[in-house]
Amino acid sequence: VTKNLFEGAILVVVILLVLLGNWRAALIVAAAIPLSFLFAMTGMVAGKISGNLMSLGAIDFGLIIDGAVVMVENIVRRLTERQQHLARVLTVEERAHTVLAASKEMANPTFFGVLIIGMVYVPILMLAGVEGKMFKPMAITVMLALGGALALTLTLMPVLCSFLLRGRVVERDHFFMRFTKMCYAPTLNWSLNHRWVVVGGAVVVLATAIFLFKRLGAEFVPQLDEGSLTLQIVRPSSISLEAAIEVERKAERALRENFPEIDTIFCRLGTSEVATDPMGVNLGDTYIMLKPSAQWHTDHGQHTKEELAREMTEVLETVVPGNEFLISQPIEMRFNELMEGVRADIAVKIFGPDYDTLERIAAEVKEVLEKIPGAEEVEFEPSGRLPVLEIEPRRDVLRKHNLRAADLNRAIQAALAGETVGSMLEGNRRFDVVVRLPEAARSNHEIIRELPVRVGELGMLPLAAVARFHTNATAEPIMRELGQRRAAILVNLAGRDVESFVREAEMGVQSAVALPEGYSLEFGGQFKHLREARTRLAVVVPATLALIFGLVFLALGSLRQTLVIYTGVPLAAAGGVFALGLLGMPFSISAAVGFIALSGVAVLDGLVMISSFNQLRENGLTLRAALQQGAVVRLRPVLMTALVASFGFVPMAIAAGAGAEVQRPLAVVVIGGLLTSTFLTLVLLPVLYEWAERGRCLPEITAK
Repeated sequence: VTKNLFEGAILVVVILLVLLGNWRAALIVAAAIPLSFLFAMTGMVAGKISGNLMSLGAIDFGLIIDGAVVMVENIVRRLTERQQHLARVLTVEERAHTVLAASKEMANPTFFGVLIIGMVYVPILMLAGVEGKMFKPMAITVMLALGGALALTLTLMPVLCSFLLRGRVVERDHFFMRFTKMCYAPTLNWSLNHRWVVVGGAVVVLATAIFLFKRLGAEFVPQLDEGSLTLQIVRPSSISLEAAIEVERKAERALRENFPEIDTIFCRLGTSEVATDPMGVNLGDTYIMLKPSAQWHTDHGQHTKEELAREMTEVLETVVPGNEFLISQPIEMRFNELMEGVRADIAVKIFGPDYDTLERIAAEVKEVLEKIPGAEEVEFEPSGRLPVLEIEPRRDVLRKHNLRAADLNRAIQAALAGETVGSMLEGNRRFDVVVRLPEAARSNHEIIRELPVRVGELGMLPLAAVARFHTNATAEPIMRELGQRRAAILVNLAGRDVESFVREAEMGVQSAVALPEGYSLEFGGQFKHLREARTRLAVVVPATLALIFGLVFLALGSLRQTLVIYTGVPLAAAGGVFALGLLGMPFSISAAVGFIALSGVAVLDGLVMISSFNQLRENGLTLRAALQQGAVVRLRPVLMTALVASFGFVPMAIAAGAGAEVQRPLAVVVIGGLLTSTFLTLVLLPVLYEWAERGRCLPEITAK
């Protein structure tokens, strides 16, 4: 996170120095980076938010200082124009007056633009459950930074400009800007003259993005590479503690001998005195800490952790056969267990009253799941059958001998569990004297059958004469959820997203498995939480976009212009979809956060562009002239807001360290979306503005 933040800040400063055309102005804008970050950290301390992958990992300094970029660029341009008009250096009073006028000119679009960028993070605050725990700190931190940046933009930036932009102020166009302006002017004229082609192209882009989005697939959150593995060896339920320990020792020795990539390995087996994580001895957690991937030995030919895990399973199946093996990661395993009570990406839960029927259905479902591509591991939830000796009293014989069931129970308890018959003193300590059968006799059914049961004062009968003996296999453990018995199948995926797998699995199970009356089946785990988060976002995001629509309407005072700006939101999202599809990444909650952030920048660019058109028209220019001149004037700030936001996310998009998997979808969506959003803001928005202002769209509604 520290590396990404530092590299992102450096890239933003470089873009400012290259594109702003004035190095002093670039440094003024760059000053907003540490100050806005300090503002965010102050809020984090007050709100007791820790600095971690999620709270700091999504901060993009380019996104945060977009308002400052727009403000300072306008001040530099106005100072340059004023000096050229007077043909001399401005006095202190003239410079202050020009800075004030330029600041007021951009105060309205900047204030509403940055406010809207902050508002788009409100839906993230509405997330609940695991996704809320993960992403709320990020939203709060970004909103704090944006609040600080907005305050700095409206106060400190103009003040620093009035102090530091002394002498001759020149807004130079470097080669990139000269080349861009040279290409943009004729492109804009062509677009205005062929607006149906431009609008039709935008519609095609949007339709293609919708088509692609439906085929992206989805997952809850990207899998985090923790640098370590968790191995679960599922042994028979009837195994003893000694045998379980021996299996673990054999497995650990085999892994150490065959895989030099392992740095440390240890196992947790059984239940501690404080039973926060109760497990039977048939199930243990073996933690495998790996060396850095650069030190991995490649004799096995593995190049990824997935291949390493697959080879470990193959070795273990040879060394300790007859067991089941599930390989995951420590945090991921606990994450899944907290969400659904099972330790896998997906849990197929079957509910019903009878365990025999549940096991039969589970076996049929497992057979279906194993045939679906992407199912790396498909195993039953740790369970089994334990032989249990049941002793059933013969009621007719008990009545004949005037015996009670309690008499049988006492004889059995004394022999097998033990009975206190006295005490002994040793010094000042007292010990109970407990009588019971020896261990060998307690496991011998013939001896148990001959246990004497007292009849009256003098008589004795063997236990077999007054009771029947049965040996039954009973389910162990009996898992319950929502008041019902359940069985579960654990599925870990590899090379496939959760949503498409579950959809295919649901169709396969419905066609191949018939559920008796009283039995039900559901898919849990990450898919369930993804569905719940999407349902919640489907309500909150439209409500937030409606609120933002109202803010834009208040800023512009025109319904037509507000609708024109809002065309940038779906078209910006289209670029994010194309970026995900190009890199083969599924939709996730992390990517959803990127789409949310993207809509704010798209609205800011539209506000900056349309405010320029309105101002030039108020100065007496015709509609076409205002479009041609205003678009070229706002080319630099629109490009800069897009480029600084995009380059601020580049380190996250290309990072390969721990935690990069969570940040990458967000960064990819923003970068891809800003590319299409910027192009369409510069080309499509002037076309739509001209079309709307000529009265060919909705009747005008103005804000009073």
